[in-house]
Amino acid sequence: MENKKIHICNTITEFHKMCNLPKPEHPLISLVDYGLVEYQTDGNEISWIQYFYSVGLKRDIQGKFRYGQLPYDFDEGVVAFVAPGQLVNIIVEESEIKPSGWVLLIHPDFLWNTSLAKNIKKYDFFGYKVNEALFVSEKEENILSDLIHNIRREYHSNIDNFTQSIIISQIELLLNYFERFYRRQFITRRKGNHQILEKLEIILDEYFSENLVNKGLPTAHYLAEKLNISPNYLGTLLKSLTSMTTQQHIHEKLIAQAKEKLSTSTLSVSEIAYELGFEQPQSFSRFFKSKTQQSPLEFRASFN
Repeated sequence: MENKKIHICNTITEFHKMCNLPKPEHPLISLVDYGLVEYQTDGNEISWIQYFYSVGLKRDIQGKFRYGQLPYDFDEGVVAFVAPGQLVNIIVEESEIKPSGWVLLIHPDFLWNTSLAKNIKKYDFFGYKVNEALFVSEKEENILSDLIHNIRREYHSNIDNFTQSIIISQIELLLNYFERFYRRQFITRRKGNHQILEKLEIILDEYFSENLVNKGLPTAHYLAEKLNISPNYLGTLLKSLTSMTTQQHIHEKLIAQAKEKLSTSTLSVSEIAYELGFEQPQSFSRFFKSKTQQSPLEFRASFN
């Protein structure tokens, strides 16, 4: 892939050209019929970086999509999200089956001076990896189709002073439904999600089994990379299943390790603080008390 050409799509018009589509009716927003897309592939492969948001529901895609280096097969109806600056790679396979679906392209400039300009960053799914795509039920897909129909109707009508605000409100409603459907997916795929939690515990146990003096606490990015998921997805998953953020989860593990050392060893508080990566014992003591309402010495005394 390193030797392949990477297309740079700064504009939606450039994306249309890469896909052999007519010019968009509006330079900052476009709704594409995925069945009409014909990528200008280098052999059977194409890669690009786009500087706009896209949301796409795709069916019967013959080939593999990649975000970065992670592949995903679109062999059923799923919704995937791409944020500005992300690398997308497709390996196209020949097939008699015609792909279908839609792709909504939104340039950040279209959101300028609207509430969504700032609020769009709160939707974590734009930071999910491709293997964390949203699977929608038939009922959910019908809801999305109605909203897309409204956007398409407004997009193809005569543009006036109300066009942007009407489309923005529909997009915001669309994104809120995506958020709801993702929360449903966290529940219905509970078994797989609990397997992620089990793997997370193993990773944290292994990490904390070593002295933290030189490496410090694990980060959300480190844990997500070990789990082969995005930091955003990990954070939302933990919040959904445990009501804790990734950082809170790390802190819970740190407190558990501190309690174990305080109750089962003769190490001093300073030595324990050092082993857990704290440069100053006072910092460890303040942290411990903020989480347990006891100082380390008070906690140790309760076992004697």
